Amino acid sequence: MMLMASTRLWTVRVWWPTLFIKPSGLRCPPERPFSTHTPLPQLPVPPLKHTLERYLLALQPLVTPEELEQTRQMVREFSRPRSIGLKLQDRLERRSRRTENWLTDWWLQSAYLECRLPLAVHSNPAVVLPKQDYNDWKGQLRFAAKLIAGVLDFKSKVDRQTLQVKHIRGKPVCMDLYSKILSSCRIPGPKHDTLINYGYMRSPPTHVTVVRNFQFFHLDVYNSDGSPLTVDQIHMQLQRIRNLSWKTDKEPLGVLTSDHRNTWGQAYNTLMKDKLNRESVRAIQKSIFTVCLDSPVLKISEEKYSSRMGAQMLHGGGSYSNSGNRWFDKTLQFIVGEDGSCGVIYEQSSSEGPPIATILDHVLDYCKDPDTVRAPMIPLPLPKKLYFYITPEIKRDIEHAKQNLDILVNDLDISCFTYRNFGKDFPKQHGMSPDSFVQMALQLAYFRMYKELCATCESVSMRNFHLGRTDVIRSASTDSLEFVKSMDDTEKEALKGMAIDRHLLGLKLQAIEEGLSVPEIFMDTSFAVATHWRLSTGQVPARTDCVMCFGPMVPDGYGVWYNPLEDHINFSVSAFNCCEETNAEWFSKSLEVALMDMQNLVLETSSQTA
Repeated sequence: MMLMASTRLWTVRVWWPTLFIKPSGLRCPPERPFSTHTPLPQLPVPPLKHTLERYLLALQPLVTPEELEQTRQMVREFSRPRSIGLKLQDRLERRSRRTENWLTDWWLQSAYLECRLPLAVHSNPAVVLPKQDYNDWKGQLRFAAKLIAGVLDFKSKVDRQTLQVKHIRGKPVCMDLYSKILSSCRIPGPKHDTLINYGYMRSPPTHVTVVRNFQFFHLDVYNSDGSPLTVDQIHMQLQRIRNLSWKTDKEPLGVLTSDHRNTWGQAYNTLMKDKLNRESVRAIQKSIFTVCLDSPVLKISEEKYSSRMGAQMLHGGGSYSNSGNRWFDKTLQFIVGEDGSCGVIYEQSSSEGPPIATILDHVLDYCKDPDTVRAPMIPLPLPKKLYFYITPEIKRDIEHAKQNLDILVNDLDISCFTYRNFGKDFPKQHGMSPDSFVQMALQLAYFRMYKELCATCESVSMRNFHLGRTDVIRSASTDSLEFVKSMDDTEKEALKGMAIDRHLLGLKLQAIEEGLSVPEIFMDTSFAVATHWRLSTGQVPARTDCVMCFGPMVPDGYGVWYNPLEDHINFSVSAFNCCEETNAEWFSKSLEVALMDMQNLVLETSSQTA
C-alpha cells in the first residue's frame, strides 16, 4: 500500500531505532522545576504481562490470524521464566529507581535528536491563529510589537515561577517544559543533533531574532535596568528593522535549516568555519525566540484560506515565498504576515502542544488589552543586522536545500476545516467523552475509505508524572462499540503510565544499551504493522480559535489534529501527494460525514430511550 516518491528518498520516522547513540555533546540544563503544592510521582514501569497482553489485543484488528499466532508464540518466548524479556524488565525497573524519569533521555534521543528527516513538515508542528484585523505592513508591525511584549510577559511568569500550575483530571502536571521552550535551539549534526538551552547561562539572552525578507536581526528587548521594552519601544525598533530590510536578500539562508538533518549538519559545519557566520548563527540560536515578518501570500478563496495558511505555517510556502524567513531549528517561532495571517511553528524536542497552546492563549489575551505604558524618551541602539559570508560551497548548499524544500512543499497535501454542526458540548450532553467521539469518527472515516482499520496513535500527555512527555493511545479495535468503551479505559490507563508503546520502546532500548541482540518480538511483521502509524492524531485544546497542523508520520498516512471548542471543532488533515492512495480533502469529507452520522445515531438513540 505504501508508494514512494521518485524524487525523494524516504526514511520512515523511527519510534524504535535500531541504533541508540548516547547523548554525547547533549547539553541540557540542570532541572529547575516549577514549585508545586505536592511532588509529582515518577513515571512507572508497567508490568510486563500487562503490556504484552495489551499489545496482542492491539494487533487483532491489524494483522492476519497467522501473523497474530506467530506473534503470540514470540510473546510467550519473550516472557517465559529466565527469558530475555524478564531480564530486560528487571533492568528497566532498576533504571527507573536510579533516574528521575526512566524514559525522558531515551525519548529525547530516539524520537527527536536521532531522527534525520527534515524538521519542516515531518517534525515541527505549526499552529494557525485567527486572521488579524489588519492588511498592511503598519498593522503587521503593531501586532508583532504587541505579540513580542506578550511573550516577554509570559516569560516573566516563567522566570519568577508564578505561572499557574496546570491540572489534568484535578491533578497537577509537570511544568518543567515551560522553562525549556524559551532561549533554546536544536543544533544539527552529521549523524545526530543536540539540544541547547541558553536560558540557564550566567548571562541569559536578552534579545529576540527578527527575520524579514530573508534577513536576520538581533533585537534587544530589555533595557539596561533589566525591564522589558514597552510595546511602543518594540514597535519603533521593528520599524527600523523594516527600513533596514527593504530589499530581499538573494540568498534565503534560512532554507538550509529545512533540509535533511545529515545534509544540514554537513552544511552547518561548512557555514560555521567563518567567524562572521559563527557570530550570526549563535545570535539566532541564543535568542529568546524568533519573529518572522512574512510577506503577503497570493490571495485565495475563503474556503481554502485556512488550508493555505496551514501550509504557510508548516513550511513557509517554498524558497521563493517565506521559507527563507525561518530558522526551523529554533524552538519557538512566531509568524506574523503582512496580510493579517499569523501563527506559530515550534521544534518539539523541547516541548509538546499543550504548553505551546498555553503560551498562545496568554499572548493573544495580552494583545487584546489596550496599551497602558508609553515609550520612555530613551534612545535605543539600532537593531543589529546579522551578516553572513556566503562562499560558493555554501551557495551550492542553499541551492540544493531550496530544491529539496520545494519538492517537499509540492508534496504536502493539507486540508484545514471547521466542523460547525456541533462542538465538544454535544458529546458531553450525552455522557460521552468529546475526544473519544472524535477518535471514533476518525476510525469510521478511515474504514469507509479503505475497508480496513489501521494502526492509529493519539498523543496523550504524561505530564502528570515528573519530567513526563507523551505516550500514545491506540484507537483501533475490533468492534466500534467496544472501541468507544475502550477509549475511556485506555485513556485512563495511559494517564496512569500504563500505556504500552513507551514501555515496549524502553525494553528495546534497554537491550540495545546492553549490547544484546534485539529480541525477535521487535523484528516480526506484526510489530512493523503495529507501529506503522497511518493515522497519527492529536488533540490540543486551546481557548483560542486556532488549529494545529503537522505532517503524516509515514508516506502513506494521515496527520490529523483537532481543537474541540464549545460549538465547533477545528481540524487539520495532512497527507502526501506522493501516495496515490491518500488525499487530505477526501479524508476531510469522509470525516465530516462520519461526524454527522454519529450525531444522528446519538440523537435517534436518545429519542428512543427518552
